[in-house]
Amino acid sequence: MKISLSHRPLTALVLLLAIVTLATAADEPGSSAVLQPSGQRKPAPAIELEDSLGKTATLVQYRGRVVVLDFWATWCHGCKQEIPWFAEFHQKYASKGLVVIGVSLDEDGWKVVKPFIETAKVPYRIVLGSNATATLYGIRSMPDTFLIDRQGRLAATYNGMVDRDNIDKNIQAMLAER
Repeated sequence: MKISLSHRPLTALVLLLAIVTLATAADEPGSSAVLQPSGQRKPAPAIELEDSLGKTATLVQYRGRVVVLDFWATWCHGCKQEIPWFAEFHQKYASKGLVVIGVSLDEDGWKVVKPFIETAKVPYRIVLGSNATATLYGIRSMPDTFLIDRQGRLAATYNGMVDRDNIDKNIQAMLAER
């Protein structure tokens, strides 16, 4: 199933996510995740979304690589805290097969996202998500991050801000898988 970028307003979803994120963000430790055993992993939902250059991004084009798929927004404090970590992982592990993709759920789309990613110097690919994308991945708060293995299967899910050391260890373990 493919989900195309929709230009429908995300007002209700964004408002709900903002409230939940603010209510749960106060000095919480990052979330940890345990990697699912390879035989128990399910395929990641397919996406087809537009990036900041107007090109279509799909998960299929990253088969053979480990993907960090991060759902975020410019107004989300925890999301902004994670971006430098994901930038570091992108730079540190790209040559070993890691790809980081940020899925923005900002209601105002590229109008707010492009200036933000330029100012923040985000080095990895950013795409615009939609209500359908958020629903497909079960996004209830932000940030939410998914680790996807080289076969396109969900290996770990982080609800809320990630624990930096935990996701780094999981990325390393997944990069070692063949």
